Amino acid sequence: MTLAIIGLGWLSLVLIGVPIGVAMIFVSMGYFYYSGLGLAFAVQRMVEGLNSFPMLAVPFFILAAAILNSSRITHHLFGFARALVGHITGGLGHVNVLASLFFSGMSGSALADAGGLGKMEIEAMREAGYDDGFAGSVTAASSMIGPLVPPSITMVLYGVVSNTSIGKLFLGGIVPGVMCALALMAMVYFIAKKRAYPVDVRPSKREVGQLFVKSFPALFTPVVIVGGIFSGLFSPTEAAAITVVYAIAIDLIFYRELTFKGLWDSLYETTATAASIATIIAGVSLLGYVLAREQAPQQIAQMFLTIANDPISFLIAVNLMIFVLGCFIESLAILLIVVPILVPIAAGFGIDPVHFGIIVVLNLMISILTPPMGMALFVVAQVGEIPYQKLAKAVLPWLLPPVIVLTLVCAFPVLATGLPSLMG
Repeated sequence: MTLAIIGLGWLSLVLIGVPIGVAMIFVSMGYFYYSGLGLAFAVQRMVEGLNSFPMLAVPFFILAAAILNSSRITHHLFGFARALVGHITGGLGHVNVLASLFFSGMSGSALADAGGLGKMEIEAMREAGYDDGFAGSVTAASSMIGPLVPPSITMVLYGVVSNTSIGKLFLGGIVPGVMCALALMAMVYFIAKKRAYPVDVRPSKREVGQLFVKSFPALFTPVVIVGGIFSGLFSPTEAAAITVVYAIAIDLIFYRELTFKGLWDSLYETTATAASIATIIAGVSLLGYVLAREQAPQQIAQMFLTIANDPISFLIAVNLMIFVLGCFIESLAILLIVVPILVPIAAGFGIDPVHFGIIVVLNLMISILTPPMGMALFVVAQVGEIPYQKLAKAVLPWLLPPVIVLTLVCAFPVLATGLPSLMG
């Protein structure tokens, strides 16, 4: 009964517009007050939840993405991607996906991708004769690649709450991330061929080479991050700080397009976003204590053990649950509330924590595309000036490629664990 009251209270607050993190703090504070634990103890729990060194990587990666957007590095990446695949059937649709793959190696954020590249991609596709539904849906779908390829803010958070190696998670997401890009490009090809969308004139090898040289410093970012982590030069948290320094350095040396106003705007954006995430983490810390005190993890574990008696049936149940929750709840809240409960159950079934992490992150990225609460849809609708209802309808077929990749990753763990195993 207590859990039901807490759940209904939190859901009611969210439905009337209270931010998710604040709603969790309110209902948890109510529990602490009426159970006699005291509000001072509640504050202590929130502080402990935020007191994590690996968690510092999150604001640094957010700042790096904001700086990269402000310095117009995205324009160089888009130009290079256009030179590579703009002449293939599907033209700018392929460019859209490939540019997202490139940018994901620097930002680690789906929403940074959708907001940073989205406006430029949609405007270019619109001018070339692509309809808004196609342009918006491929932009939203391609943004989900961001958290799968290192660096990844979502994987950092998963690694912290599940006590899994962040470096191994970074490597484990590379193959599924590339698979998602290829699956989306296959979708682009078939739709574009059917609708006879235009293509670019094939550039010369010299032009491609010039654009590659201009984009190379930015494209080298994931090599710096992953190479530094696995060579032992720095930890994942230190890698995030180094990414910020690297982003500023390559602009000062090569691009010289970041202004003081752009840097200030990046800092402001980072502060606002990090504060929002910190509020959710603080709320989850409180709510997690409440759930543990009321033995919710044990009840959920018992439920899963009742409906699943082997790893495959467990993964099917988990994917269905996350997919349904993702339609109504922000993906970060799902990650922080649900994952700590599911990880021990997955370990009981003998599922590798890196494999399980990639499955969870991939499913959460699908959830940013699912109406009515798909965050990528809201961002793309805003930056592309596309009606939300039109975009929500147009994106539904684009759920198929990532769902196919998710199925393959569930069935073949080596797709997620192969690279981490090779790196030892």
